[in-house]
Amino acid sequence: MKLISSVLLVAAALASQAARAADPTLFDQLGGKPGIVKIVDTLLPKLQSDPRIRASFDGIDMHNLSLRLKEQICVVANGPCTYRGKDMKLIHDGLHITDAHFNALVEDLQDAMDESGLSPAVQNRLLARLAPMHRDVVQP
Repeated sequence: MKLISSVLLVAAALASQAARAADPTLFDQLGGKPGIVKIVDTLLPKLQSDPRIRASFDGIDMHNLSLRLKEQICVVANGPCTYRGKDMKLIHDGLHITDAHFNALVEDLQDAMDESGLSPAVQNRLLARLAPMHRDVVQP
């Protein structure tokens, strides 16, 4: 009886590992690098035209911002990328970004993800991983 129980436990553990390995990563759910490119390329014009936050992007190197956002989202989604940008707290220090600014950017990101065809569940996974950046972006 012990042998049968042990075999069943091992089989259950292997099945659980196989199921986890088959789960798509967030990177995959975003569509890999092409999906991330689509999200960011859809997002940036929204940020530049959003009256609530567009002034924050005046004088910003949008090409560099595009590259860094793509890297950052890729890394946050556990993709095969390296983020080469500066620390988030350092970048946003002294910019006086408020919760309202942060929330406007998140709304624009959600719109970009909607336009990219991402399900609400996938959007929520990404937003949950990005949310801790709030404390570095919105500073007193």
